[in-house]
Amino acid sequence: MRYPDVIKATFLSRPNRFVAQVEVEGKVTVAHVKNTGRCRELLVPGAAVFLQQHHNPSRKTPFSLIAVQKGELLINMDSQAPNQVWDEALADGLYIPELGVADTIHREVTWGHSRLDFLVECGKRSAYMEVKGVTLEENRVVRFPDAPTERGVKHLHTLMEINQSGGMAYVVFIVQMEGAQYFTPNADMHPAFAQTLREASEQGVKILAYECHVEPDGLKVTKPVPIRLLEKNNI
Repeated sequence: MRYPDVIKATFLSRPNRFVAQVEVEGKVTVAHVKNTGRCRELLVPGAAVFLQQHHNPSRKTPFSLIAVQKGELLINMDSQAPNQVWDEALADGLYIPELGVADTIHREVTWGHSRLDFLVECGKRSAYMEVKGVTLEENRVVRFPDAPTERGVKHLHTLMEINQSGGMAYVVFIVQMEGAQYFTPNADMHPAFAQTLREASEQGVKILAYECHVEPDGLKVTKPVPIRLLEKNNI
């Protein structure tokens, strides 16, 4: 996926979860933060950030903050990007373990009273998928979530119900950076999510993690990331 009209800026502060103060070419302005997570380890004063410039006079903010430089890592932090790049990867013929290559991709599908991100059909097989974006990193270990997510726990229970009913179910973690050593659930931040993810795996829900090639104006799924479900999170 590509973002048009991307410029570099400096992060100053985050008055609330939706807005960042940034400096662009010596002038202080505001940008919409396309991620409502905490992102405290990313959005630190003085950090280099990348903004998509909008040319819509009716917008409240002229820019959207889409990526941040963290040391040597460039991290995409657009919470809407993981679903789009996963859709593109499936459409480009990415092989999914135990499922195959997608023939048909459906977005925003319902199962019972829940809504999931994808229903993917591969020949006579099909699978429901829920996608989560990962931006939290320490020493090349990536974790999810960066804040408690009851919604995430609910999604895992829905995937387990699908599996118990005889269907196939996947949770896909899109790591919005390169060079991850492995993915592990953030048990210190949300123990219930980590425990439910382990239960989902034990019951047959498939867990995948993929890293991305990140550019200031683009994002693309590249390769799988190893998964460790039992590691203690020390963040």
